[in-house]
Amino acid sequence: MFSIEHEFDATVITLVDDFAPPAPGAPTTPLQEDVIIHAFEECVTINQYDPRLGETRTITLSMAQLRDLGAALDLPEGVYTRAPQG
Repeated sequence: MFSIEHEFDATVITLVDDFAPPAPGAPTTPLQEDVIIHAFEECVTINQYDPRLGETRTITLSMAQLRDLGAALDLPEGVYTRAPQG
């Protein structure tokens, strides 16, 4: 499940690890904490609470890193560079 909210300076997407029963005989997987993504004009931040540390962890991606991630999801194993835009 996920939600999308448009705020003044960012779009906020929340990913909820909702329960889906496993296939018969498959091991159950513990639910993970919600993932909150803030899409700003210049970067994207990804936040998730870490219950082991008792704090929220944040990853910041530049827009170039986000484009690379999107491209990487559709490519086979290997090392790639992307042509500059423009």
